[in-house]
Amino acid sequence: MIVGMGRLGGALGLALQAKRWPVRIHSRTDEGRERAEALGLKTAAPADLKRARVILLCVPDAAVPAVAQALSTTLPRTAALVHTAGALSLDALGTAKGRSRGSFHPLCAVSSPRDSLVGSTVAVSTPSRTLREVLRHMAADAGLRVIEVPEAHRAAYHAGAVLSAGGLVSLADAAVAALGAAGIPPTDALAALLPLMHSALRGLETRGLAGGLTGPIVRGDSGVVAAHLEALPADVAPLYRLLSRRALGLAGDRLEPTSRAALERLLKPSG
Repeated sequence: MIVGMGRLGGALGLALQAKRWPVRIHSRTDEGRERAEALGLKTAAPADLKRARVILLCVPDAAVPAVAQALSTTLPRTAALVHTAGALSLDALGTAKGRSRGSFHPLCAVSSPRDSLVGSTVAVSTPSRTLREVLRHMAADAGLRVIEVPEAHRAAYHAGAVLSAGGLVSLADAAVAALGAAGIPPTDALAALLPLMHSALRGLETRGLAGGLTGPIVRGDSGVVAAHLEALPADVAPLYRLLSRRALGLAGDRLEPTSRAALERLLKPSG
């Protein structure tokens, strides 16, 4: 059963229903139930709550504890509670003994319930071996690859996920600001940079982190880097310096020692 009829709830519901999972949508609002029915998803009757084996909470992070607590008063103990939040620990689902708990966090920016999840990865966490197998089966049927996240390191995992999505958008904003310093309007700058970013991601996908690295750092061109640092807006230069130091590590032994030393001097943190 899926609780919540937002974009992720709809996308998971459609993916699992297509593989003949007995999906039911539990929504607290008429609007949510209408959205479910418009997508061809069945809404839950009171008897469905009593029969459910796994309850997926596709609700905002802040609502998870309250929704889990409310459901726990009506669900049988045999029903597992699973949230879809990347940042929340399993304790957000309550600590009642005897109930299995888990998390199922798709690493996918879902903008519509009709978005495909195929090819993305889902982060799974649960101490229950039985529930883990169910969640892995669910992931496979939705076309998701699985990684397991230890609860003690959830914050580090989620920080990495945020860097790859929201952080990428922030990086694009910095790049647009750099082109703005050259007099290029933001709309034109973004239109020019997006295909470049796509090509960089394709290289990363094909050749990995080190193999996908391009630009003056991997070429050892300290003169170009010095010119960049001089030209960049004051709020963008520190980010450029930080990312370039990271690129130095990726470049590895492809750089001549003299080139590396020159870049290291340029890229020392200012102040």
